[in-house]
Amino acid sequence: MSELRVYQDDKPQQPLTVTCDAVEINQQLAEVGVRFERWQAAQAITADSDAEAILTAYAAEIQRLKNEQGYITVDTISLASDNPAKDELRQKFLSEHSHSEDEVRFFVRGEGMFYLHIADKVYRVLCCKDDLISVPANTTHWFDMGPEPDFTAIRLFNNPEGWVANYSGNAIADQFPKFED
Repeated sequence: MSELRVYQDDKPQQPLTVTCDAVEINQQLAEVGVRFERWQAAQAITADSDAEAILTAYAAEIQRLKNEQGYITVDTISLASDNPAKDELRQKFLSEHSHSEDEVRFFVRGEGMFYLHIADKVYRVLCCKDDLISVPANTTHWFDMGPEPDFTAIRLFNNPEGWVANYSGNAIADQFPKFED
């Protein structure tokens, strides 16, 4: 189940807000410029569905975002708990960073935790199956896929070459609880 927790950035153990209501999550994130939506597939998807079937099942939603935001590239990414590089991949995104373009993820299956550091708050967003999150360009954040990652996500890009992590050097991510499955 999707969840939003909002913290003062200097009080990582005391959430100001906790909600699992998708409408409320959408509203609170929209107030800080972050898109959050729930999508439904136009056809059945299974854990064995390939990228083409996944992209076909969500073609209408993908096209809508491309038209609205100018995204030009779309792909899928999957990570399973038996991936020998899972720990290295997890560590890569656990430090606060930003990107020069939006980070758009739609969870086809599984889950992951986005932590958005906006002004003096941290928005911890648990994204699950059917959740779309779009983190605006230059927003400091970090992502935790958990110790046993198992997810498939659709990614949309304006420019895949521009999607490079620019690390802030701020150790704030170390102060917040990690995502544990």
